Amino acid sequence: MTAELVRGQNHPLSQVRLEIRVSAGTPIVAAAALSDETGRIHGVEWVAHPGAPTQPGLEVSRQAAADHRLAVDLDAMPETVHRVSVLLALPAGGAGPVRFGALAAPFVAVTGLDGAEVASYTITGLDAESAVVALELYRRQGAWKVRAVGQGYAGGLAELLTDQGLRQARQLAGSINDAVAQGLARSVQAPPPRTADGDRSRQAAAPALGPDQGGTAPQPGPVPPVSPYGGQTTGGQTTGGQGQPPGYPGAAPDPSAVTQPAAPTPGGGPIDYSHPRRRNAAPPPPPPTAPPAAPGQPAQPVAGDATGWSMEERLYNQVWGMFEDLARTTAAYRSAVDFAESRMDKELEQVLSDPRSRIGGQGDAAREAARARHAQLVDQAREALDRDLAQLKAEVDVVEPALPPAYARWDNPVWHAYRVPMEFPMALRLGDLHLPEADRIRIPMLVRLPLERGLWIDSGRTESTEGLFTDAHTSGRLAMETAVAHAARLLAVHPAGEFTVHVIDPAGSGAQPLAPLVQSGVLAAPPALGAAGVTDVLTRLTQRVDLVQMAVRGGAADSLPPGFDTSQQLLIVNDFPHGFDDRAVNQLRYLADEGPAFGVHLMMVADREESSGYGPLLDPLWRSLLRLTPVPDDHLADPWVGHAWTYEPTLVPPGSQVLQQVLTQVAAARTKYS
Repeated sequence: MTAELVRGQNHPLSQVRLEIRVSAGTPIVAAAALSDETGRIHGVEWVAHPGAPTQPGLEVSRQAAADHRLAVDLDAMPETVHRVSVLLALPAGGAGPVRFGALAAPFVAVTGLDGAEVASYTITGLDAESAVVALELYRRQGAWKVRAVGQGYAGGLAELLTDQGLRQARQLAGSINDAVAQGLARSVQAPPPRTADGDRSRQAAAPALGPDQGGTAPQPGPVPPVSPYGGQTTGGQTTGGQGQPPGYPGAAPDPSAVTQPAAPTPGGGPIDYSHPRRRNAAPPPPPPTAPPAAPGQPAQPVAGDATGWSMEERLYNQVWGMFEDLARTTAAYRSAVDFAESRMDKELEQVLSDPRSRIGGQGDAAREAARARHAQLVDQAREALDRDLAQLKAEVDVVEPALPPAYARWDNPVWHAYRVPMEFPMALRLGDLHLPEADRIRIPMLVRLPLERGLWIDSGRTESTEGLFTDAHTSGRLAMETAVAHAARLLAVHPAGEFTVHVIDPAGSGAQPLAPLVQSGVLAAPPALGAAGVTDVLTRLTQRVDLVQMAVRGGAADSLPPGFDTSQQLLIVNDFPHGFDDRAVNQLRYLADEGPAFGVHLMMVADREESSGYGPLLDPLWRSLLRLTPVPDDHLADPWVGHAWTYEPTLVPPGSQVLQQVLTQVAAARTKYS
């Protein structure tokens, strides 16, 4: 039974491995501090924070987020630790709120690893405070308890840490703020909050940014991890995405804001850019699931076993849940292994510190005992991981065949029954995500539509094994094939005539990969060649954005020219920056920044290092796009624990005719309905 605590109230803990879930509705920083029985923090190494997310028995998020899950193993705490304080703070120097009084009351829940709540606390009564000690786990007479604290500090983290006896409080607060700022450059968008699945810790939170956010401007050389779902996140954002792994890993508060413009209504009025299928009310509960499993047996997975208005939305939410489950169970395993290693190191250090036990049978026995305990702990952690992965693999095997075309791999049989849809999709699959501990499990990387960020398909070398042995010509061809596969999927999942693709290929180097789009007739015009072609396409699209922008902001949708194309527009740019002058680069940046809100999206195919000659002029463009790779690469990061997820593009199987068949149907439907 859940204990709903009030300030000062405590509750016994019957478990030692716990999760602490935090929901704040806006990106906040979460940390955890270890202290002795007097409540004093002995040093900076006693604080787990975004810059140092793991400490013995503790793991916290690597960046600010609207939702947090902190992993705690009380058995792993050093004997000198008697308290574990959960600290929350508002990011310093950001554009968000500067006091908790301007937010909804943060909600904190202590749960078991199975998700069952042990105790919860809603932190009320905050006003000018920008940092707060939410609750503390404390040891009393050999048993652990949780106490609701709710002590706020108007002076932020520096004042809070000073009050807890840390001498380097201001320096640590500064390093935490720096780590949070850097984290906003690499992450995966977090899944949308669930409202009817009983998990109260997520109901009050707005979705954190992640998979489809921006990213920090990387310097030439190895690219830092990004969110599986995009570039930079700004909220829970990690920014970056780069991870937003998985990394799906983000988007702005709710990627529901914009969609393709609706045709002007006869009576005038503004263009409606809201998603035609998005509702604000709570969705109905999921359909009945499989019969309960026998006692002691895991529940049998069912496709669509999540909340949502439709099967598509239920599958979308289920995929996000799978992504989150894999991130959490892997984090628990890594934390357990780290603890086992640190415990063995400590025991070996104690043996070596005593001259009497360094040699002889006593020392050998102590060392063997330490290694045996390490192996036992690692085996236990691996057993728990394998159990969780087996259940997750069973769910993946059930869900993957049930996915609609927008979510399915190109080798899914659903494409053989493809028909041009009559409705707009909720999301699109851009690839797969996986972790090294679970290489056989692939989680679909879904991003919400319409795209709120453009895509940068990096044709340069990556640090992955495949990327190191790929020459520049092959990398460029693979990148273009990846772009064509993504563009074809976007065309296939939209109703006829509601998605238009333009291509800029100044040097004509992408002619062979572009052949399926050109020969099927689905392009708005042949690929633009040379500097003149670049100028012509960019001028037309920037003018289109200006025109729609003025009409929408002025409430004069009826003033758009007759026959104006209201479909979503995608611009594919190959071999950038060949054929681009400074004016063209500025137009490209304008389309990347303003285009998505007014129906124009960007897909770049370029080598980041070769493009670095534009320097600071190009960095904002790079940061605003979600980086993808044509070969597997671990450059995405999730917004919870910052796992480096390996992104793998979904390409058409060699020898398959599915792409040509799909594009032929798209072209026929466009001709029929034009």
